[in-house]
Amino acid sequence: MIEARRLTKRYGTKVAVDQLSFRVRPGSVTGFLGPNGAGKSTTMRMILGLDTPTGGDVTVNGRPYDHVRAPLREMGALLDAKAMHGGRTAYNHLLCLAQSNGIPNRRVDEVLGMVGLTQVARKRANGFSLGMGQRLGIASALLGDPGIVMFDEPVNGLDPEGILWIRNLMKQLASEGRTVFVSSHLMSEMEVTADHLIVIGQGRMIADTSMRDFIETNSQAFTVVRSPRVEQLRALIEGKGASMSPEPGVEGSFRVHDLPPTVIGDLAVEHGIALHELSPRFDSLEEVYMRMTRDSVEYRAGVPDGSPPGDGASPGRPHSGAASVGSRSMPRSTGSEG
Repeated sequence: MIEARRLTKRYGTKVAVDQLSFRVRPGSVTGFLGPNGAGKSTTMRMILGLDTPTGGDVTVNGRPYDHVRAPLREMGALLDAKAMHGGRTAYNHLLCLAQSNGIPNRRVDEVLGMVGLTQVARKRANGFSLGMGQRLGIASALLGDPGIVMFDEPVNGLDPEGILWIRNLMKQLASEGRTVFVSSHLMSEMEVTADHLIVIGQGRMIADTSMRDFIETNSQAFTVVRSPRVEQLRALIEGKGASMSPEPGVEGSFRVHDLPPTVIGDLAVEHGIALHELSPRFDSLEEVYMRMTRDSVEYRAGVPDGSPPGDGASPGRPHSGAASVGSRSMPRSTGSEG
């Protein structure tokens, strides 16, 4: 388990992390979310002992990580895929890490196979694409078969096959009782991968809760309807004091707010209106996240119409929780990004 207690980091007058307290527990994938400049990378560096806290402390299985004799056996991490000697081959890079942590040499071949780099094991890392570098970094994190893994933006540079592979890998590791801590800006990936969320903004805690509770508690519930007699249905819905607006990105579908789906269905039956869709929905993780972190965005870019980014809505989806992984074996990848 990773545990932070009032963890604080200052750089001069800048407070990068402000008294964060949280636990990352085994058996689930914990997503670590926040805008650029929120303090996520600084927090991860303090977990690894690469940065020294100004206040508070953070431990891995009850001890500071830099006090562990064979750290890769305890926790594997990927913070920067480029943090390796480019003149070494993928095999030799992993071999050096294995020998310094008392890990058998055979494990090098095993993890190279897991991440799909067996065919390029003897090639120098400085010739790798971004995606191949990510795979090698993930192999480094898995090398010691640790009980805890921590990834910062693990899908950077991966192709669709690679994204699916790393998603299934994280779920599989969690199903084996390991602790998985992952930071990402890809909300769509986090929504289908993470079981729990820690959300920070400007170094402070915003939320520490399950994925389901984060979405349902902070969501604006609505119902998606589709009908060949939509204008007649609209008049009935508005007559009940509710509003109806187009469903973004889905032609012919509409969102109804402030009216339960049962009432909408009864109205349609009463007036003989066919319904082709009647779906209760919650906002997507992206919509909830943008709303929750709007005041914490430090680096805000302009958009052509002059409105602040993040005000548009993306299609909501039913929230079904994390999918299970059927196989007990660690997922393998057969390809690498060119």
